[in-house]
Amino acid sequence: MPHRSPRQLEETLHYTFKDRTLLDTALTHTSYANECRTPTKHNERLEFLGDSVLSVVAADYLFRHSKQPEGELTRMRASLVSEEALYQFAQEIELGEYLRLGRGEELGGGRRRPSIVSDAFEAVIAALYLDGGLEAARAFILPFLQEGKTAGEDHKTRLQEWVQQDPEAKLSYRVEAETGPDHAKQFTVGVYRNGVRLAGGSGHSKKAAEQRAAMAALQLLTQ
Repeated sequence: MPHRSPRQLEETLHYTFKDRTLLDTALTHTSYANECRTPTKHNERLEFLGDSVLSVVAADYLFRHSKQPEGELTRMRASLVSEEALYQFAQEIELGEYLRLGRGEELGGGRRRPSIVSDAFEAVIAALYLDGGLEAARAFILPFLQEGKTAGEDHKTRLQEWVQQDPEAKLSYRVEAETGPDHAKQFTVGVYRNGVRLAGGSGHSKKAAEQRAAMAALQLLTQ
């Protein structure tokens, strides 16, 4: 059973569904539907729609707020709608706590599995879109995009540019720790300049941890 009710999620979303079955379906994983004795809808079709709605909102946001050429906009959008980014967004609203999972998935840590949680995030987007139109979905998505967390691809580049002001300086990244089960691995990475540690960062992939380490180093160097 979910740890929290869909009604609590509505409060977090600042949105009240006219058709609450949409939200219920968005929070229902296939494993739960397969174990039900009565026919129960799961969120895979909503996930398909939500992916497209998210892509449109992200593309529109980047087009209006960035002067980058098409290739760079495409890369930025891919970063914003990646599983890693969606998992981060979903963590902020603790979406995993609301999911309806089958017994095996529940015992296997499904509430923290990035693929399951990020798919559910897309399904919630679709539920908002179907219930309240594109503006309801956009109102939910934009705050996450505006945080700029997933523009993290730029942190490593910016740090490299900053450090290269000294031609002798060399940057390196090292994995310092790996924790958690395989399906919810957490990496800690340190960034070093000429062998001296500048900062560290953690994430659910080495790439995400490197970006956070670079961001932390930039904050220290540019204070």
